[in-house]
Amino acid sequence: MSHKTAFSLVGAAVVLGALYACVHVVQNDATQTTDDAYITADSVLVAPKVAGIVAEVLVEDNQPVKAGQLLARIDDRDFVAAQASASAAVKAARAEVANLNAEIDRQAAIIAQASATMRATAASLAFAQANATRYRNLSKAGAGTVEERQKAEAELLQWQAATDRDAAARMAAEKHLAVLKAQRDVAAASVAKAEAALAQADLNQSYTQIVAPRDGVIAQRSVRLGAYVAQGKPLLAIVPVHEAYVVANFRETQLARMAANQSVEVRVDTFPDHVLHGRIDSLAPATGLAFSPIAPDNATGNFTKVAQRVPVKIVFEPGQPAMDSLRVGLSVVASVDTQEEKR
Repeated sequence: MSHKTAFSLVGAAVVLGALYACVHVVQNDATQTTDDAYITADSVLVAPKVAGIVAEVLVEDNQPVKAGQLLARIDDRDFVAAQASASAAVKAARAEVANLNAEIDRQAAIIAQASATMRATAASLAFAQANATRYRNLSKAGAGTVEERQKAEAELLQWQAATDRDAAARMAAEKHLAVLKAQRDVAAASVAKAEAALAQADLNQSYTQIVAPRDGVIAQRSVRLGAYVAQGKPLLAIVPVHEAYVVANFRETQLARMAANQSVEVRVDTFPDHVLHGRIDSLAPATGLAFSPIAPDNATGNFTKVAQRVPVKIVFEPGQPAMDSLRVGLSVVASVDTQEEKR
């Protein structure tokens, strides 16, 4: 081999090596990878809204459930008794309103009768006034007797008193009607209060049926048959494995070209031969350290710069068979293709 040929081969090798290095650098720059990533899901803690003794447990550990499925039942005998008591209170309150309505109707009739009596008394009073005037005139003319005049004046006084009596009676009846209407308003308010108590009793009884709020898999089941459960204390969790996603913590230096909807390859440590595909859903508005309970204090003389990490939410593309094998908490390696145009 001549020196010229050898030199050409060496030159070609150098060029190919340089090209490979350039492509490798570009590819590495376009794909951002982190192994600080894990699978998570928006799990739901299920807690009873009422306290009581567990009468029935209808699910097992790690069992898939559907939204609305009955998970457990609390002994409802006390709640049924409370329902019956509240229902009786509603009936009693409604009966009181009905009784007062009847009293109001009867009182209205009494007022009407008093008004009729007043009209009759007014007519008699007018006659007595006319009769008394006539006898006074006769007495002045010397035609009538003193006894007749006195009798007419006495009758006039009687009918005047009767008029006052009837007016007072009607006024008393009208005031009593106002009292009855006020009592009816109070009774109507009692009906509303009793109905609200019955509605709450019905709700409390329904709360003895503990149902799944969403689809998922049972986890952290602590509910046991015969145990006393407190209001608001979690009994189990429901993990929506079918809606699992990845939280990947990328260094701040990796985020320059990263954006929502870019493609992501996810390799799960549990089955490394499978590659799952997803996309970036969103980038967190702050680094993980920003939400630390103890904020870092860098106002000292000894400062070491550390690259911060930002959580990135990655959702899986639908229809991937390996999704059924995912478990919350598994470690993954996420690789983002940042060559895709930001959308």
